[in-house]
Amino acid sequence: MRNVEQVSSLKTELLDIFMSMEVDEHKQRQKSAAVRYLRARRGIELHKEFKRLERDIADLDDDELIQ
Repeated sequence: MRNVEQVSSLKTELLDIFMSMEVDEHKQRQKSAAVRYLRARRGIELHKEFKRLERDIADLDDDELIQ
């Protein structure tokens, strides 16, 4: 009976370790996804800003040519 209790205890401990590892991996994946999302969002913002600046510069050139 003692061996059965030890095996059961060992199984429980191994399961706890495995679950802990899974939780840690999940948290790391979430952090990585958040970083990727923020980088992508910033890239989109920069792209829009450059396009707006290009339009503004093009408008300035046209206005200067008219004067």
